Amino acid sequence: MFEGVESSTILVVEDNPTNIKVVFNLLRDVGLRVLIAKDGESALKKLEDVLPDLILLDVMMPGISGFETCHLIKENPSTQAIPVIFMTALADTENKIKGFELGAVDYITKPFQQNEVLARVNLHLKLCKLTQELAEKNRELLNLNLCLEEKVEEKTSEIKSMQSQLVLQEKMSSLGQLIAGIAHEIKNPIGFIESNLKPAYDYAENLIDLVKLYQTYYPQPVSEIRERLVNTEFDYVAEDFPQLLRSLEEGTKRLTYISQAMRTFCRSDQSLPEVFDVHQGLDSTLLILKHRLQRNEQRPAIQVIKDYDQLPLITCFPGQLNQVFMNVLANAIDALDEAYQQGEIFQGDNQGNCIIIQTRYAEADQQVWITIQDNGVGIPLAIQKQIFDYLFTTKKVGKGTGLGLSITREVMEHHQGKIEVESIPNQGTTFRLKLPVEVSFAPDNSITAS
Repeated sequence: MFEGVESSTILVVEDNPTNIKVVFNLLRDVGLRVLIAKDGESALKKLEDVLPDLILLDVMMPGISGFETCHLIKENPSTQAIPVIFMTALADTENKIKGFELGAVDYITKPFQQNEVLARVNLHLKLCKLTQELAEKNRELLNLNLCLEEKVEEKTSEIKSMQSQLVLQEKMSSLGQLIAGIAHEIKNPIGFIESNLKPAYDYAENLIDLVKLYQTYYPQPVSEIRERLVNTEFDYVAEDFPQLLRSLEEGTKRLTYISQAMRTFCRSDQSLPEVFDVHQGLDSTLLILKHRLQRNEQRPAIQVIKDYDQLPLITCFPGQLNQVFMNVLANAIDALDEAYQQGEIFQGDNQGNCIIIQTRYAEADQQVWITIQDNGVGIPLAIQKQIFDYLFTTKKVGKGTGLGLSITREVMEHHQGKIEVESIPNQGTTFRLKLPVEVSFAPDNSITAS
């Protein structure tokens, strides 16, 4: 896991002896050099003598807090470039935002999950090393002769590719962990409700039967009971209560389906390819995006029209393909939102604002085709060839990173597939995805068509 960064030095700032021991042994066992400081003051003092590659910083400590310590580290020119990961049990958004504003790169939550600690430390060590290499390459570029431009472009492309791969892995890992966690949390209360519905049915039936039995043998109860029966509308309740329980049962089935779809979507961390149902991936992605398809203050609901062919299962990394579906469908929704904001949606179109998803199987070529079409603002002809470029975006600041379609093309190429775009300004955009049914993946995850 720590290939290329084995000799890195980690400074752990933590006042709890048990936590110190856990983190120290965990990092030392994978070959990293570990330094310990028990509070913020001693950490700052230690940084005067040694500059580690990464700092793991506890938030709650005696003396100055982790936040103040981070502030002082980032104020010092000699230490401000060292990445800081907070270690904390404070999982609320406000504290996370405060940490990121102070310059932290990540959070590790307590109690520690060993795999999570190692994964995040490994990621940021590699990102730090990559940043240093990129800076070094940029310095070299300034001194290169014009005759070496071709070689410079090749190296720059290689670095960007490595960087985008790391961004893709972290983005998909974070998204997968988030969705998997939500799905897990939904599953537990669903199971509780499901397990209690059958006894609730039985209890309700027994109580209703008991009251009816009393009515049969004691048709003229005392006035207080008669009034209570009238006030509680017993006949209506006896008829409606079982229907209410059945509606609860239907609700739990719907939640179970949603939970399963979320788990399907977040299959992003598998190390080996597997067979995959493309339609299941598309449907789970649409479910994740369902809130964005619904009506809002700016526009009516977006209609999704499915035209599915009978497709074979394909060999792939499902989580990566789900990310492709997410990027393309999210862009289609953005285009429709923008069309309504500009008043350019075709009101005369009977379909209104819509996304059409079509799948086809080309048996002769053993290829699966997926077409995703919207009737949004479209893409200007002048920039259509640039939309897959690294860091290129037409969205406003804060709305787009320029990574979505670049990552999408990279994933498609990784699966020996292709992605094509056709767009007419003010009429809409069509993305066509082509994937081989069978692909042989090498041990290093490179692929060859079989």
